[in-house]
Amino acid sequence: MINDYHFIPQKVVLRDDEVRDVIALAQADEDACAVVFRIRDGKVIGRQHFYLANVAEQEANEILLHFLQQYYLSVEEFPNQILLPIEIGEDQNLIEKWLTQRSPHKVECFVPQIGEKKKLINLCQKNARYLLEDLKLQKLKRKDHVPFSVRELQKHLNLAKPPLRIEGFDISNIQGKDAVASMVCFMDGRARKSEYRIFKIRSKDTPDDFTMMHEAVFRRYKRRLAENAPLPDLILIDGGKGQLGSAVQALSDVGISVEEQPIIGLAKRLEEVFVPEKSEAMNIPRNSAGLKLLQQVRDEAHRFAISHFRKQHKKSILKSPLDEVPGIGPARKQHLLKTFGSLKRIKMASLADLQKKGKLPENVAKGLQNLLMKE
Repeated sequence: MINDYHFIPQKVVLRDDEVRDVIALAQADEDACAVVFRIRDGKVIGRQHFYLANVAEQEANEILLHFLQQYYLSVEEFPNQILLPIEIGEDQNLIEKWLTQRSPHKVECFVPQIGEKKKLINLCQKNARYLLEDLKLQKLKRKDHVPFSVRELQKHLNLAKPPLRIEGFDISNIQGKDAVASMVCFMDGRARKSEYRIFKIRSKDTPDDFTMMHEAVFRRYKRRLAENAPLPDLILIDGGKGQLGSAVQALSDVGISVEEQPIIGLAKRLEEVFVPEKSEAMNIPRNSAGLKLLQQVRDEAHRFAISHFRKQHKKSILKSPLDEVPGIGPARKQHLLKTFGSLKRIKMASLADLQKKGKLPENVAKGLQNLLMKE
C-alpha cells in the first residue's frame, strides 16, 4: 500500500463548484508516475496513480499526452477542466476536441501559473515524485531477486551466472530484399524496449540468412567492444545450427570466444535449443519456465524484425524514379502523376509538355527525360 502522506481527502482546495481533474507527472530514467486528483465541489474526493514504464526516450509532454489518451478512454465522468503541469504543445487542441467529443460537455486543458490552482498542481506533483521515489526503492529491494524463469534457464543451460540480460536476434526479408535484423533485450526476464535495435542489412540483397545473421551479430558486438560496453549474459539466435554457426563465427571475428560469451540457437520447428560445438539439441523440458522465457525472447525478436521489415518494404515499394531527379520534390511528383496519369505517360511526354503541363523548369524537365530514357 502506498503511503498517501501528501494527500488529504475531502479537503477544500478551490472555492467554486467546477468539475475538475488535476494531473501531474514525475519522470526518472525509464519510469514515470502520473497522478490524478478528482475535484468535485471544490474538494479532492479521490486520487489515482499510474506507473508508466519504458519512457526513457520520450519527452515529458509526449508521456503526458499518451497518458491523457489512455486514461480518458475508460473514465465514466468527464471533467469540465483538466489542470496540467506542463503544456502539451500543438496537440492540445486535438486532445481537447477528442475529450469534448467523448464527453457530454466541453472539456478544456489548462496549465495554471499562479494562485490556488497552481498550488494544487504543486501538491499533485509532490505526490507523483513521492510515488516515483517509492517505486525506485521497491526496485532496489528487488534488485537481488532473480526471477524463477531466469534461474531455470541458468540450470538448463549450465550457465556460470543467471542470464539476467538476454539479447535475441532475428532476420526478416523477402528473397533477400529490404532485409533487416532485429535485436531485442530482456532484463530480469522482461522486455527492455528502450534497448531494442534494428540493423539494415548491407552485405546481401539475395536470400542468405546465414550471412545476414553474421553481419548483425558482428556489427552489434564490434560496437559494444569499441564502446567498452558490457556484453549480455546470453545471446539467443532465432534459428538452428546454421544460424548459430554464423553468429558464433561473427563473435570470433570480433575477438569474442564462446567460452566467455554464452550463445544458443532456438529452432522454431521443434523448439530445439542448440549450443556451439554440439550437434544434438539440448534436452529442455517443454513445460520449463526457462524454455518459455527463450520462446518469449525469440517471438519478440521476430515480431520486432517483421514490423520494421514491413516499414522498410513499404518505403521501397513507394519509391519512384521521379525521386531521383534533382528539382522534383513531393509536390512536383504529385502534380506530374496527377497531370499525366502514370510514369509511362510521363516517359512518353515531350519536353514542351513536361515544361508546360508538368510546370517544370527546362533544366529539371531535361533531367527527367534523361533519367527516364535509361529506365
